[in-house]
Amino acid sequence: MQKDALIYENERLDEVNDKIRLIQRTDGLTFGTDALLLASYIKEMPIGRALELGAGSGIISLLCATRGRFAHIDCAEIQDVFANLCERNIALNGLSEKITAIHADVRALTEMREKHSYDAVFTNPPYMKNGAGKKNESEYKHIARHEQYGTIYDFVKCASDMLKFGGYFYCVYRPDRMSELFDAMQKNQIEPKRVTFVHATRDSEPSMMLVCAKSGAKPSMKVTAPLILYKDGTRDFTERVERIYEYGSYEE
Repeated sequence: MQKDALIYENERLDEVNDKIRLIQRTDGLTFGTDALLLASYIKEMPIGRALELGAGSGIISLLCATRGRFAHIDCAEIQDVFANLCERNIALNGLSEKITAIHADVRALTEMREKHSYDAVFTNPPYMKNGAGKKNESEYKHIARHEQYGTIYDFVKCASDMLKFGGYFYCVYRPDRMSELFDAMQKNQIEPKRVTFVHATRDSEPSMMLVCAKSGAKPSMKVTAPLILYKDGTRDFTERVERIYEYGSYEE
């Protein structure tokens, strides 16, 4: 397909990490640090099969596929506009044999895919309760940020339903809702194993958290050293974050 045929109105084409060409909606959420950090946090399983919940443009799956994290990735997205966008991004980057886009609601995904068939599930889910905060002018952004089509419990339950025993669950989320995330995981037999808090600066409170959990595991959680994004008094990335941007892998 020609590049121009893939890009629609209210869209733009960017080149991001790993030389990925990414079509993004100008009225939707765009590629950010949370997606990049989650992709770097995911461990390599070269023969594994993975599932992304709430894929948006598909950037996390694109990064994982480009880096050889899994043999194949299915990425589910409820908004038909973004499911189509994800499919076009997959084709644009020549990854159709490694990634499959699915237009699906996480609350009904078991009707479309076999249960307990994935080695890993990862997600950057909506982080605000439905009705909380001021509604965004863009409906696409509102749906991406708010739990309009599924709570954090729904996302975790779907992950539990789709994971094999011993499979891994990865999530980037807000620290102020940590108790709800952990409660949802434990109610669905997914145990948090590794947690990293992300801070803008050394003196700031954490703005996000990265979580790696395991299906059917016994309780035992490691809290890593915090990840600091910016050098003191600047907007320059710390050396650790620069390495993540350059090499695409998280190092403790």
